[in-house]
Amino acid sequence: MVSARIPALSLMATAFLALAAPFARAQLTFPAPAPRVANLTPEQKGDIFMARKMYREAIETYSGVKPMTAVLWDKIGISYHQLGDLNAAKKCYERAIRVDKKYADAINNVGTVYYAQKKYRSAIAAYLKALRISPDSASAWSNLGTAYYARKRFDEMTKAYTKALELDPGVFDQHGAVGTRMEGRSVEDRARYHFEMAKMYATAGKNDMALQYLRKALEEGLKDKDKVIQAKEFTTLRETQEFKDLMAAEPRVL
Repeated sequence: MVSARIPALSLMATAFLALAAPFARAQLTFPAPAPRVANLTPEQKGDIFMARKMYREAIETYSGVKPMTAVLWDKIGISYHQLGDLNAAKKCYERAIRVDKKYADAINNVGTVYYAQKKYRSAIAAYLKALRISPDSASAWSNLGTAYYARKRFDEMTKAYTKALELDPGVFDQHGAVGTRMEGRSVEDRARYHFEMAKMYATAGKNDMALQYLRKALEEGLKDKDKVIQAKEFTTLRETQEFKDLMAAEPRVL
C-alpha cells in the first residue's frame, strides 16, 4: 500500500486470519521504516516515532518537514488513524490526494476510514479507485473483499480475497496488521464467511487452511453438509481423511 509497511498495516481481513484472531480486518497502508543511519532526517525521525507507536510525536515531527509531500500527509493521517481520530486522519489522507491524485495508498486509507465508520459503499468505491491506480495492491484487494463481506456480497468477497491471495500468499497472516474488526455480524453471516474462506483456500491448494475455516463454519452453525460435500472447490480435499473425519463428526456449535 508506498508499498512497504511498518510493519504491514493497510487500516486494514487484514486480515487476520488465524482462527483465534478477529475474522476480518481492513488493512492500512504503511510507509517504509526509517533506515538506521547516523544523521536522521526529520522524516526518518518521524518514522521511528511511528514504529515505536509514539504517534503524537510522529505527527509533530512530520508536520515540521518542508515541503509537505503526499507521503508526509499520508503518514500524518496514519498517525491520527492509529490514535483513533478518524476525522483528522481522513483530512490528512485527502490532503495527500490533493498533492498527488494518483497516490493509491492514501486513497486506500480513505477507504479504511469509511469502513471504520461503516460506510461500506463509500469504502468499496475508494478501494476500487485505489485498485484502478495500483491493481497489484494485495491489501487493497483484501480490504475490498472485507467491505464486500460487510455488504453480504459473498461472491465478490471471494473473488477479491482470491486476488489478494494470488498477489501476496501471506496477506491474511500479517501479524503486524491492525484494523477494525467487523462487528454486529449474525452467526449465519459468520458461518458463510468461513465457508467462503474455506473454498478460497481449497482452490489455492492450501488444504490445512481450508480445513480450519471449514471447521469454523460448521462450528458457527453451517447446516447444509451436502452443500459442503458437493462444492467443486473441495474436489481434491474430499479425498483426504481429514475432510472425511470432519464431515462425519458432530460439530461443536459455538
